[in-house]
Amino acid sequence: MKFVDEATVRVEAGNGGKGHVSFRREKYIPFGGPDGGDGGNGGSVYLRGTEALNTLIDMRFNRMLRAEHGEKGQSKDCTGRGGKDLFVRVPLGTIVYDNGTDELIGDVTEEGQKLLVASGGFHGLGNTRYKSSTNRAPRQFSPGSAGEHRELRMELKVLADVGTLGLPNAGKSSLIRAISSAQPKVANYPFTTLHPSLGVVRADELRSFVIADIPGIIEGAADGAGLGNLFLRHLSRNNLLLHVVDVEPYESDIDPVSAAKAAIVEIEKWGGDLAQKPRWLVLNKIDLLPEDEVDSFCQMIVDELKWQGPVFQVSAISKLGTKKLVHAIMDYLEEQKELQLSEENTEQSD
Repeated sequence: MKFVDEATVRVEAGNGGKGHVSFRREKYIPFGGPDGGDGGNGGSVYLRGTEALNTLIDMRFNRMLRAEHGEKGQSKDCTGRGGKDLFVRVPLGTIVYDNGTDELIGDVTEEGQKLLVASGGFHGLGNTRYKSSTNRAPRQFSPGSAGEHRELRMELKVLADVGTLGLPNAGKSSLIRAISSAQPKVANYPFTTLHPSLGVVRADELRSFVIADIPGIIEGAADGAGLGNLFLRHLSRNNLLLHVVDVEPYESDIDPVSAAKAAIVEIEKWGGDLAQKPRWLVLNKIDLLPEDEVDSFCQMIVDELKWQGPVFQVSAISKLGTKKLVHAIMDYLEEQKELQLSEENTEQSD
């Protein structure tokens, strides 16, 4: 299935039902007075997060989302039935904007989370509501108010603990296949990956994390070149970025240092906090180098990049060095989680 990470839909909440005008008419009860009931409230439109979906493809085929209108009131002070709320399932990581004003409506990040995107109209009042000592036979009523109508723009940002970045054919997909059960497409040509892939990585029986593979980044990706512009947004959700660099690039005219610098420039141009996220250097395909030259060649790359963070030497195909990488990532994520919980507890105590 083609990955869909953006969709535009129109939502219409139900109108409130109008109030009713009637008078009590029973034998032996003269001047029974007004008994017109209120209308029912209009139904609202909600988005509900679910792990069962991973794309917004359903929104491409269902561009209009309508909730039920409230029914009008009835005689004998009977209130009209309220319109049913409409619940629309969306994948976790969906951000919702008002397409007309660019207002951020909300972010769906948890299973079962409900997000109100269009409120139903308020019910109209029946003539019973207008009776008084000076107005004993009111014929007034009010129509229900209109439900909210708006156009929504939904954007999906993949939820993962770790994200990979790098030029096409750097071996990102191969790395994910080596450390998880995910099976992204792998081939000996650029842009094999056309949409994000998620994989669950198990460090051991009780410890695991989610890793995301996005299409390769080329020069100018932040400005729309290639596919990177469409998917760079997914990296903003990740706690850690793995910068995968091919030590023997597919294109012979590109050296590893230039390839790494090109990707760094693009994420800095993208803006936001992407460039400030923790980033580890993963030097891939070391099995293509003579064994006695691996350490010196990799150190040369690190020195030229002036890299300050952690560095790992791996071979995704032979799985050399991948186990060490997985355990290091797991330890880092657990440390960050403990630090976050400690900060939250400190804030609550203050």
